[in-house]
Amino acid sequence: MKFEVKIIKIGDLVKELLLENILIIFKSEAPDELAEISVLHTMDDLKENVEPGDTIKIGNIEYIVTAVGTEVNKTLKQLGHCTFKFNGSSEPDLPGVINLDGCTPDIKVGDIISIYSI
Repeated sequence: MKFEVKIIKIGDLVKELLLENILIIFKSEAPDELAEISVLHTMDDLKENVEPGDTIKIGNIEYIVTAVGTEVNKTLKQLGHCTFKFNGSSEPDLPGVINLDGCTPDIKVGDIISIYSI
């Protein structure tokens, strides 16, 4: 297991971003202006870098990582932050984006987000 956290709060604007195939995560201490667009979670240390081909599980749904932006591993380590984009692209849109193959999840408080390689 590279990373595993539990969702503790879902910001008011998260559902709107999910309609655009985007999910932003931050550790629980995120500033208010970021918290409203983010899923807040417990903190875990990133044990290994996230790489294409890894699996990310959100609740009961597994996704394959298709691309990892250049800043993802740094921001996950420091802030528990990244942006998941559900488009299956092999090129990250921005430095903090992890691209995933699949449809957006129906998230809820208490869901686990985990990152691992098979």
